[in-house]
Amino acid sequence: MSQITVKGSCLCGAVKYEVTGETKRFYHCHCKRCRKATGTGHASNLVVAPQTAISWLRGEDMLVRYKVPDSERFYNWFCKQCGASMPRSVAEIDAVIIPAGSLDTEPPVSPQGRIFWDSRAEWSCVDELPTYAEYPPGV
Repeated sequence: MSQITVKGSCLCGAVKYEVTGETKRFYHCHCKRCRKATGTGHASNLVVAPQTAISWLRGEDMLVRYKVPDSERFYNWFCKQCGASMPRSVAEIDAVIIPAGSLDTEPPVSPQGRIFWDSRAEWSCVDELPTYAEYPPGV
């Protein structure tokens, strides 16, 4: 893919980061672990190499790591103040996995597809629902 620079932060703004590197992939992941970690139907993850591509601009000391005990490399890295998911360096793939929702800048690439589709929640991303710019009428 291509060389990019993106910036992001957590929900409360205590943690800020910048990632400069080569984009490897960008997927919506429907696996059970990603659903549990995000509380949504899928995680949107941008993968950038190498694992040293990330610079913490502020709040690195606010980060907490939770490793799923029976997983080889899955863990969640998040702000201990607001709980927002943050990027994590993964040595096994020599890359940084960036939760796309944490980005403050638009990534210059689009998602390539959906992975672990057979693991998705039945209600997730399977039909065309109406869209609204804000709350729907009456909410």
